[in-house]
Amino acid sequence: MTRVAAVDCGTNSVRLLIADMPSGDGGTLTDVERRMEIVRLGQDVDKTGRLAPQALERTFTAMRRYAELIDRHGAEKTRVVATSATRDAANRDEFVSGVVDIFGAVPEVITGHEEAELSFMGATRELAELRPPRPYLVVDIGGGSTEFVLGSSSVQAARSVDIGCVRLTERHLRDDPPSPEQITSAVADIDGALARVRETVPVDEARTLVGLAGSVTTVAGIALGLPHYDPARIHHSRITAAQVHDVTRDLLHATRAERARIGVMHPGRVDVIGTGSLILDRVMREYGFGAVVVSEHDILDGIAWSLL
Repeated sequence: MTRVAAVDCGTNSVRLLIADMPSGDGGTLTDVERRMEIVRLGQDVDKTGRLAPQALERTFTAMRRYAELIDRHGAEKTRVVATSATRDAANRDEFVSGVVDIFGAVPEVITGHEEAELSFMGATRELAELRPPRPYLVVDIGGGSTEFVLGSSSVQAARSVDIGCVRLTERHLRDDPPSPEQITSAVADIDGALARVRETVPVDEARTLVGLAGSVTTVAGIALGLPHYDPARIHHSRITAAQVHDVTRDLLHATRAERARIGVMHPGRVDVIGTGSLILDRVMREYGFGAVVVSEHDILDGIAWSLL
């Protein structure tokens, strides 16, 4: 076994996975630590094109805690990956410099295509044991972007588009609750991006939709009626399009205070969950999926597997 550490720094959250992994091709990851903190690194990046100083400091504070855990658990290999918000920021060198100071390693600001491939690897490596129909369309709804990956045992086609839950909330859904006009504007933005995905990803070939990341898992937890967030219940659950639509409708009509009272809701997702659920709802409607298989394993697991 080899102990590895994976750090995923996204637009909304920064996450850590320390895991023991088999030395051969088979087997599964054994979690030692799995952590997530909402830091909103992508705060106002869509508007300003820069990472805000307070957002950088929130992120570095979380990363310092992660570095301590990595040292304490004796990880032999570490990989730090940054995605959409950092790709878009004119001052990303400030982020890179801060991460080097904390981890002693340069973070990889990966492309949307690389992000898609890692998400696919993390989501499908153990999904094959359930034998859902292939090929899969893996959809990773992030804070700044959403990745679409089609494949069976490997990636056939992939596309990253800028319709993340943080980006579109800041761009469109500014009222509490959002107005019908704001929702209509967000839908038009999402549907335009989904049309662009079709240009390069043959989504109609997919037999199973696999949904990743916090927006999807939170929607699943609500649809399942869970009193609190339970990863074991959510992982590999199957949520119908009707359930997703009902949850989305309720979230978009709820106030921030009402959303905050939902048992499975992380406080850092309260203001963006309506947009995240809307993205999932539009994907299922536009691409004709009757259900989504929800995975708790995603790009973070893909980063860990890439260290094998």
